[in-house]
Amino acid sequence: MDLLLARCLELGARLARPGEFTERAYLNGKLDLVQAEATADLIESSTSLAARLAMRSLQGLFSRRIRVLVDDLVRLRTAIEATLDFPEDIIDPQSLVRFRFELERLVDSAQQTLSQARQGERVRDGLTVVIAGRPNVGKSSLLNALLEVDAAIVTPIPGTTRDLLRCELQIDGLPVKLIDTAGLREAVEPVEQEGVRRARGQLELADLILWVYDHRQGVEAAEISGLPPNVPMTLVQNKIDLDLHVPGDILPDGIVPLRLSALTGLGIKELRQHIKSRVHIEGLGEGSFVARRRHLDALQRGLICLNAARSVLEVGLGLEVIALELLEAQHAFGEITGEFTPDDLLGRIFASFCIGK
Repeated sequence: MDLLLARCLELGARLARPGEFTERAYLNGKLDLVQAEATADLIESSTSLAARLAMRSLQGLFSRRIRVLVDDLVRLRTAIEATLDFPEDIIDPQSLVRFRFELERLVDSAQQTLSQARQGERVRDGLTVVIAGRPNVGKSSLLNALLEVDAAIVTPIPGTTRDLLRCELQIDGLPVKLIDTAGLREAVEPVEQEGVRRARGQLELADLILWVYDHRQGVEAAEISGLPPNVPMTLVQNKIDLDLHVPGDILPDGIVPLRLSALTGLGIKELRQHIKSRVHIEGLGEGSFVARRRHLDALQRGLICLNAARSVLEVGLGLEVIALELLEAQHAFGEITGEFTPDDLLGRIFASFCIGK
């Protein structure tokens, strides 16, 4: 095959660029940009669930959602701009009521699409779960219990884990990136200090923090208050096998920790289900699809414009401003399917494809 390929190149053929075949299909109107991206997502799927959602996007489910949204938006824009063409006429109050109703419906539809896109993005990219806590509370043991393999070194010596340990896990089709971190404390030794610094930095990037503590020692409010406020956190009360008669903690804010034993496996099944529930994966039905970060960004920008238009309509600042906001929303939604997409964005998208396809 290599000799055949070399001879073809000698005769004037050239190697296909990354994503060139799919790019040509997009440029010739055979696929829209969402379907083109879904081709790469299908190839790169790491779970059967991600593959199914990518196939739905490839078949046009996500694209149809966006087209319906844009069509409704264009109809509303047409009605509003037709009213602006006759400024001498008094705006019919019933027309304002209709505009308000249609705008509310658009906001609800965009919000629902954004919610489903967030779930699809989670299935595609996975959930990053950081295991954190003080030294010797069983973080590495918990990682091993979730993976069901001895991936991390476990010793009774505090500070055994110095660097970040990354592993991948699947929970009913949901890809999960588990990250074990160094125990958080005031370290003196330089290597452990660096490990603590990296651990704190990883907390900011997590989708979920599992804060593990020894149930015999309890958890201090200062530990929780020091965590990033914008990252969801779950308390994990570990080592309950050492004294099953000790009741579970109930913190002042009403937080009830998950009780488990990483050593015996007690409660690990419940923890897996809890992690899966963080992305509401149970609700991924036939109407679900795979999505990317850029899709979420475009949907969020469009939704901001729709909400701004609704606010303008409520205070009566003028239909001109509403029409402008609706136009910006249409451009944002159009970026998703490629109707309004800068050439440099196309280059970045197709360059991420495998060679040729």
